[in-house]
Amino acid sequence: MDERKSRAWREVDLDALAHNARALQAALAPGCRLMAVVKADAYGHGALPVARRLEREGVGAFAVACLDEGRALRRAGIGGRILILGYTPPEEAARLHRWRLTQTVADEAHGRALAARGVPLEVHLALDTGMHRLGLPAEDREALARLYRLPNLSIRGVFSHLCVSDRLDEAAGGFTQKQLQRFYGAVRWLKEQGYDPGETHIQASYGIWNLPPQPCAWARAGIALYGAASDGGPTRRALDLHPVLSLRARVATVRTLAPGEGAGYGLAFRAGRPTRLAVVTAGYADGLPRALPQGGGAVLLAGRRCPMVGRMCMDQLLVDVTDVPQAAPGAVVTLIGRDGAERIGAEEVAGQCGTITNELLSRLGARLPVVTCG
Repeated sequence: MDERKSRAWREVDLDALAHNARALQAALAPGCRLMAVVKADAYGHGALPVARRLEREGVGAFAVACLDEGRALRRAGIGGRILILGYTPPEEAARLHRWRLTQTVADEAHGRALAARGVPLEVHLALDTGMHRLGLPAEDREALARLYRLPNLSIRGVFSHLCVSDRLDEAAGGFTQKQLQRFYGAVRWLKEQGYDPGETHIQASYGIWNLPPQPCAWARAGIALYGAASDGGPTRRALDLHPVLSLRARVATVRTLAPGEGAGYGLAFRAGRPTRLAVVTAGYADGLPRALPQGGGAVLLAGRRCPMVGRMCMDQLLVDVTDVPQAAPGAVVTLIGRDGAERIGAEEVAGQCGTITNELLSRLGARLPVVTCG
């Protein structure tokens, strides 16, 4: 089935993805390798086609959020390291072992509970260097030593996460440096005590953009891998990254309104002139923020920008196509991506809704099929 005949779909440019992987790898320190973050269905891009293409490009490690995401990759034949970044209940230890998944140790109690299941597991230790999310306090050397002495846990790596590396102000830079000092201090102590820290990693996308290359084994690229930034803010390094995803839908019908007539729920749109409204086959059940029309959302149709109007519905939205005579049932509409000389970036759409690109893309619904090219 040609999914481009659907009511709405995601187009994923795998050549752009491969290009981004090469550009990010080139930005890393010698010996540091790219770990592709493919959680949340690869940020809405389709985890399986993304992982398959990246594996062909030589990427040997993937990061997911949960056991089921990792299992899906293994069942599809993805090899290499698959690291679960989130918490997995210790009761799932046997499944972690079965699917050869590397589990993050969220804190000392989590590590002890995993070890107590009596199943050999490969793990990475998360170190809390100041974000206070998951992780063992990096300065708690005694707890680190206790974890290394536990049975059944093979510690293959140590990592942390930088929580303000997306900002360039002096205060954020100072805090990031403190996080780096805590992290490398813990790694250095482990080596001094004869404990192998294994594969270290602390850079994510903004750590790659805004920090010098780090002396680690891996760098975890998420949003940057997909050719997008979380927002429109500046970065220290300009990397040649290409957007990977486009979001398309179709015109279902075109209505003609007289001046003063209303349309949509609550008749929230009122025509101020003779108006042609296109009903577009995508809505908030597809993952689009319901507030997008009120935030200035638009679509591209025949290479022209057309404003969204009224209230978004679960399965449709309304677009003013008065100035686009080509608008007709079946016409393709672009919500994210390029049409002719015009482009709507994911960053623009996210900003119109007061969120970040990461959330916008990862919320794109499963009923939107993925169409790959490249």
